[in-house]
Amino acid sequence: MDPRLLSTVTIRYAFPADAQALARLASLDSSVVPPSPVLVAEVEGELRVALSLADGAVIADPWHPTTALVQLLRARARQLTDDRGRRRTRPLTRGLGLRLRRSF
Repeated sequence: MDPRLLSTVTIRYAFPADAQALARLASLDSSVVPPSPVLVAEVEGELRVALSLADGAVIADPWHPTTALVQLLRARARQLTDDRGRRRTRPLTRGLGLRLRRSF
């Protein structure tokens, strides 16, 4: 496999320090920053996708392939919610800084 196709993906909660990056991403997507709490996917340290846990809204960088990243964020969001779709009151701590090597 071509090593240039492998990227490090980080899935995590957005922090207040991410406000500028989220605003930039929303601008690229011709959208608005989704309501908090927000999960983000970074590729090689660059924010590519953000998903609101509040309403499921997604913003993504239109200049990069993001379908797989959206799917990863939605899968993680399902792990963080109970069967009734509410956020867990006690956060899962294992895997919050999930790092994957994946080709896109």
